[in-house]
Amino acid sequence: MENTTSVMIDHVIILLVLIFGLGMLFGKIAHFLKLPDVALFLVAGMIIGQGFHWINESSTSFTNQFILVIGSTLILFDGGRNIRLSGLRQVWITVSLLSIPGVIVTCGAVAITAHLLLDLPWLYALLLGAIISSTDPATLIPVFKQVRIRTKVRETVESESAFNDATGSILTFSLLAIIMGTQAVSISSGVSEFAKTALGGLLLGGVIGYVLTYLTAHLKLGFLRDYATIAMVVTSLGAYIAGELIGVSGFMATFTAGLIWGNAGTFKMDMNDKLHEMEHFSENITVIMRMLIFILLGSQVNFTIIFEHFWTSLGVIFVFMFIARPLTVLLCTLPDRKAKWKWNEIVFMFWVRETGVIPAALCGMVAGMGVQHSELIASVTFMAVLITILFQASSTAFVARKLGLEVKTEVEEERTNHPC
Repeated sequence: MENTTSVMIDHVIILLVLIFGLGMLFGKIAHFLKLPDVALFLVAGMIIGQGFHWINESSTSFTNQFILVIGSTLILFDGGRNIRLSGLRQVWITVSLLSIPGVIVTCGAVAITAHLLLDLPWLYALLLGAIISSTDPATLIPVFKQVRIRTKVRETVESESAFNDATGSILTFSLLAIIMGTQAVSISSGVSEFAKTALGGLLLGGVIGYVLTYLTAHLKLGFLRDYATIAMVVTSLGAYIAGELIGVSGFMATFTAGLIWGNAGTFKMDMNDKLHEMEHFSENITVIMRMLIFILLGSQVNFTIIFEHFWTSLGVIFVFMFIARPLTVLLCTLPDRKAKWKWNEIVFMFWVRETGVIPAALCGMVAGMGVQHSELIASVTFMAVLITILFQASSTAFVARKLGLEVKTEVEEERTNHPC
């Protein structure tokens, strides 16, 4: 027994050393090539997993599932933490539409295409649509740090990417419950279950987020102030597990808790003195989780399935990027008269819809549950992540400039007006 435990511990340590070492190397290469790091993490996983067979971590293993749950929870919390409630006042209608009806529209368009091209049964086609329907704050936020665009557009896209991750997660697990036979198949039961898990997670996350934020940020009663970063981790993981234990969405709970934490000032609580410390900690944690999730995903790719369904999968992704996304954005922006959207802003949102961490994590969880057709779903998800990140994330700055959405800094403006 001791030998078995020792072997397992050694295996996990070697796995972490390999992933972190390669993550740093390929992260530097990504920086040099000016590509999103997650794309290179996928490549690293393919090289050491499928090429050299140094990593052979099954998608069903405890280690893999643990990493996926912890990683997606912390990243969702950070996504919520980066949203400013003040910035949502002008665009809340668009964000709300993109985050719920928009996810359903995307899911439906992908499901129809997957059913027709891949011959997936309807429930599994919908499951694929739900998994890849959300965008990725972990990819978008670093991109928007490199290119400055109009605040309204940036806040809308970032908010959508955080909110719709939670919606995509709830939709995925609702469909899984139907597929696994733990939930009745009907529109009314599906809608009520979705509402219960979403609203329950929203309420629970709000309560946990407020209590922990109060105990950390309150100037007199905030006795956790010296442990702000640790309290942040406890809040995110605590909200997730509390949601799972009482039967509501843990992902929505942790996202909402992050939203409360990141907007402490709105609730008359101040953490400005801890801001730099928390930002530095969060940035490192999310990078670590991106390394773990994407390198593991790359190592588990089944190239036989990918090549067998390559062209039909490409057809699904084409519809996903060039039909489902524009349709979703049009349906969600045109009714919002308050936001006064311009066509260059709408077209920019057509292009910015990277698929990333949460779809990758959800895909791994589905595979870990042994769901039928999970290998085909995983291969399409892998292609969606790789293609959207390589082509869309890497060209975001170029598209923003061409559409006239880039905002110059004061220093750049000064240089333009007064060249040397």
